[in-house]
Amino acid sequence: MAKLTKKQKEAHGKIDKNKLYSIDEASALVKEITNTKFDASVDLAVRLGVDPRKANQMVRGVVTLPHGTGKDVKVLALVTPDKEAEANEAGADFVGLDEYLDKIKGGWTDVDVIITMPSVMGKLGPLGRVLGPRGLMPNPKTGTVTMDVAKAVSDVKAGKIDFKVDKTGIVHAAIGKASFSSDKIAGNAKELIDTLMKLKPTASKGIYVKSIYMSSTMSPSVQLDPKAV
Repeated sequence: MAKLTKKQKEAHGKIDKNKLYSIDEASALVKEITNTKFDASVDLAVRLGVDPRKANQMVRGVVTLPHGTGKDVKVLALVTPDKEAEANEAGADFVGLDEYLDKIKGGWTDVDVIITMPSVMGKLGPLGRVLGPRGLMPNPKTGTVTMDVAKAVSDVKAGKIDFKVDKTGIVHAAIGKASFSSDKIAGNAKELIDTLMKLKPTASKGIYVKSIYMSSTMSPSVQLDPKAV
């Protein structure tokens, strides 16, 4: 096991491993124990009492974080010519269709989100092998396949994220940056957790939220009290 640095030891020393923290306490503590030279991401990991192998227990959704993600999200709008002006005005970084489909075929994926229209999805099908593993394939359930291109672009730029429970039953999501105030981190965390609570599958029995951990890039994690949420 690698030895901890002095700063890492200090960070671990500030966390009471026997305590379950409130969202507000955890948000302040994660800021305090973050010592990176860059603006670290703040992440939430929520373990749910679901079996994601069963379709009726899959938890997937979108949430607009009230204080944004703190990240400059690169958006590609794959749209027909009549929608290009709309996408550009909404703030899309890349707008077009065939030329970008050709670039993706060549391996280009330098974007965070792709937004498109229902009529274009047929052209995207063959690119599933490229886009799928990178989480870039547009999906109507996440609002990235829509005729209201402007709203979709604006929402993503404002802090809309999508999430999905992984095969181990955990939802991982970036909820902001360490440079945020603790109030903003807490606000984003509460919004995500509230959304997860609303998405509880009826087939899920027993304890739904089993554990919640908050951490920043390279920091130790802080355990929250799931009963408090």
